[in-house]
Amino acid sequence: MKKIFTAVLFLTVGFTFAQDMEEVRKMFWETKDEGSDATAVPDKYKNESAVVLYEYDYFYYPMFYPKQGFRKRIKLQDAAAVTEFSEFSYKELSSRSRSVNNNMLGIKIIKPDGKEIIIDTQKEARQVDDDRKLAIANLEVGDIIDYYFYAIINDVNSIFDTQESTLSGGYPTLALRVELQLDKKLFINLNSFNGAPEFSDLPPGRKGDRRLEIRAKDVPKNETQRWLYPLVALPSYKWQVSTKPFGKPDKEVANGKVKKKFTKDDMMFSFEEKYRPFGDMQHIEKFLKKKTFADDADKVRQVYYFTRHFYYTQFIEAFAINEAKIFNPFELYKNPIFLDNETEFINHFMAFLKDNKIDYDIVVATARYNGPLDDVLLGPNLDVMLRVNTTPEPVYLKYFSPFTNADQIASELENTDAYVLNVFKRKRVTDVEKVRLPSSTFQDNHSKVVSNVTMDSGMTGLKVKRESAFSGHLKEDEQSNRLYFYDYVDEDYKKFETESVLERVKRDKKREQYKKEYEALINKYKDKQRENLKKSISDEYDLKIEKYEYTVKNTGRFGRNEPFVINEDFDIENNFVKKAGNNYIVEIGKILTGQIEINQKEKDRKLDVFMPFPRSFENEIALEIPAGYTVTGIEKLNKNVTNPTGGFTSTAKVEGNKLVIRTNKYYTNYYEPNGNWPKMMDFLEAAYQFTQEKVLLKKA
Repeated sequence: MKKIFTAVLFLTVGFTFAQDMEEVRKMFWETKDEGSDATAVPDKYKNESAVVLYEYDYFYYPMFYPKQGFRKRIKLQDAAAVTEFSEFSYKELSSRSRSVNNNMLGIKIIKPDGKEIIIDTQKEARQVDDDRKLAIANLEVGDIIDYYFYAIINDVNSIFDTQESTLSGGYPTLALRVELQLDKKLFINLNSFNGAPEFSDLPPGRKGDRRLEIRAKDVPKNETQRWLYPLVALPSYKWQVSTKPFGKPDKEVANGKVKKKFTKDDMMFSFEEKYRPFGDMQHIEKFLKKKTFADDADKVRQVYYFTRHFYYTQFIEAFAINEAKIFNPFELYKNPIFLDNETEFINHFMAFLKDNKIDYDIVVATARYNGPLDDVLLGPNLDVMLRVNTTPEPVYLKYFSPFTNADQIASELENTDAYVLNVFKRKRVTDVEKVRLPSSTFQDNHSKVVSNVTMDSGMTGLKVKRESAFSGHLKEDEQSNRLYFYDYVDEDYKKFETESVLERVKRDKKREQYKKEYEALINKYKDKQRENLKKSISDEYDLKIEKYEYTVKNTGRFGRNEPFVINEDFDIENNFVKKAGNNYIVEIGKILTGQIEINQKEKDRKLDVFMPFPRSFENEIALEIPAGYTVTGIEKLNKNVTNPTGGFTSTAKVEGNKLVIRTNKYYTNYYEPNGNWPKMMDFLEAAYQFTQEKVLLKKA
């Protein structure tokens, strides 16, 4: 689902900016603050690669020209840290401050004997493609690098910015200060979470600006872990600054207080006027006249897929042709309507529902990785969809990609609380209620891969033919990664009886010319697609793949329960087969790719486990036993580890001239408390151990 993202802001240039450079240097390097001159590292952090002695993050929102910057003072304690800080990328620094060029960077090195070396960043930086980079010479273990980055953001018509961050970073931080300053006329939603200190008020600025800060000491580093939602599990803060209130304004906010909670009344205030039935229905009405429907639910689903095509996918070829400068295809469409955002889609579909007297509500939810609904403060953290109140079950609809299905709630929204804006008589919002969104199961989110494996003629490698079917939430990601537009647009043209771009060209000579150029473009795309997919398989097996072929059996784009099915053929050479006298050892377990190896650091996990969604992975591997050989060692391929968190099972037996192995790994829940982590490790380690198993092809 397309979200509403913070507007991109650009830096100003000019004389005023140059004047500010000295003032900025003084602000970051000469202002005394607790910890700002620290040099010592506590004993408990002596073995860390680096330690942040002091960090200061600064955000200033006047009515015009917002300013952002940060300073870090870091002790480098090993060669890896020296390498990391031996080069600075302006592009990477700018991305943190939402800036792209014309910025202020200051760097100084403090040697162990106290000597300070200030780098002339303007002189030393070099342009490298679309970036400016600066190399730091003679950096050594034991040095302290102290640097700041500052940006003045371009003037905008309406101030709007959001920030959300954990207190912790990649290294331990001894002292952290975050300062926020804003014009007293601006509105702000702000709070801290998960044990982070509260923001405290500071004396007003020179112009009466509001000033707030948060301080923290001895912040442990943020350990990189799989299945972790940092903003849910770790101390963090969030804010949104804007010229208009997000939520219902009240006296406290008007008197300079911050808004810390977003209530049902706030939801009503923010959304009751935003969505209205609006759109030209002539194309949908024409579609309806040609169809009959089993019931309203069937009608809603079919109109959704028609809408996805008529207002979206039918233009995808045109965009590709236009980008390649073959010709201007948009002249071929009469009054085209392209629904390119969530609001346009919802308003348009509401108009259809209103005209057809089908009741619906508007659902507003936030992704699980943002935290609970009661903690929502930021507009961009909200997703909106329609709940069409058909029987026996409602149909949920979200703004489409080429692969979205009716009835399928986004995985990150499932099993969460949401606000439902009740739409009275299909016209206006009259009430808000809180509901729990439906869940899916590991059986719903399922993949099945059937691999037929044979030895090559030289008994040195394997030939694999496999068919993969993906359902539920496993489907859309695979479709996005594997399908290019030419894999599905013809399917849409045929289903909805619309013309392709080239069919709209009426002059024969022009059509033939464009056809040749377009075919050449598609062939380039197909070569790129094949290479990308071949690389994906190589990464999956962690080795080189040869003779890769790929076909789509079913796109899976017209129903939640309709799988996406693909066929692949490829060779694995000189990796999984080893000669042992007259016999051969086959590392058959490695055909089951993508299993997780739990290292000691992960075994000592202290945080809860946040899964994307319940899911299951079924595999069937059929190895053809070469004539004159028998297979031994299959007893090691039988495993069974299951518990309430999930499981891994595998069976192996000889069926005719094939060794047939069937496996199933599944994750039961969206979330597991840390106390259940050992149970998860049990089946994860069983699955990994399976990949290490081998069988012997013994000469008869």
